[in-house]
Amino acid sequence: MQLVINTYGSYLQKNGDCFKVKTDEKVFEISCKKIGSILISTAAYITTDAIKMAVENNIDIVFMDEHGDPYGRVWHSRLGSTTLIRRRQLEIAEADEGFNLALDWVQTKFRNQLELLKRLRQTRPHKSAEITSYIDKIENVGNGLHRLAGTLSDNRGSIMGLEGSCGRIYFEALSSLMPDRFQFKGRSRNPAKDEFNALLNYSYGVLYSKVEKACIVAGLDPYVGFIHTDHYNKKSMVFDLIENYRIWGDETVINLFASRKVKGEQFDAIPNGFTLNKDGKAVLLTAFNEFLDESIRYRGRNIKRDNIIQFDCHRIANQLIGDQDEAGG
Repeated sequence: MQLVINTYGSYLQKNGDCFKVKTDEKVFEISCKKIGSILISTAAYITTDAIKMAVENNIDIVFMDEHGDPYGRVWHSRLGSTTLIRRRQLEIAEADEGFNLALDWVQTKFRNQLELLKRLRQTRPHKSAEITSYIDKIENVGNGLHRLAGTLSDNRGSIMGLEGSCGRIYFEALSSLMPDRFQFKGRSRNPAKDEFNALLNYSYGVLYSKVEKACIVAGLDPYVGFIHTDHYNKKSMVFDLIENYRIWGDETVINLFASRKVKGEQFDAIPNGFTLNKDGKAVLLTAFNEFLDESIRYRGRNIKRDNIIQFDCHRIANQLIGDQDEAGG
């Protein structure tokens, strides 16, 4: 589970083999054996003993800003696996293998978006024709991926262009399904220009931290990506891999609106946009963690969504070093 520190002035310390959290309202303890990560999204205090216990138990401590972007983490300094994996990442970047991996990830993203729209169409028959129109548009744009050939260098711009076009259609479709009060004009980041994007940005921030951790544990280099090219301090591999899982944030946010759990008072107005306040973060994180804790059928096994990211990163790492039995697991 994830321990979320979301109350201003919270105090996190070690007590035996438990983390002890103090706020003005309550005090509680939780065993370190039950914690997978600690998310700190507000000003808080943490003792070095608590940090040491987290490091010793492979618990990462993630610090998030007001928009939900991770700006730092505490994690042990050991490599998750052999350095051969990182060498192979560099070797295949411009080979067929890297191109095929990149295409697979983008195709998965498109497929996830289409499947979600089809599920939404089933529960909204009065919007069926409108949603079908958006589905057809995304399928037409996505077909452009099948016409690409060559290297990643040759096609990187085309891949990202197709991804952007599908994204605009997809989010236009989602906006059309929102209550009039919460409809929005496309994606916006830091700051979000509307409530939908404020929720979405924060859910993506949680996913960024999970993908980065999964890369480290599997021995993948978070900074060596394929689609997102190398830039100073840019975690390109994290940006590549998260495309497979953004749909979980999308679905969680849509469900919050559909169940009327989103209220205007859960947001604070800031210059040029909105940010989630404490109540908004609590509503989102509760729903998102419940969603991630659900078990689904994936690659022939029942597995919690929250464990799929790590499962996939190990599979990719094994594929890179030629362990095909593990890669196909």
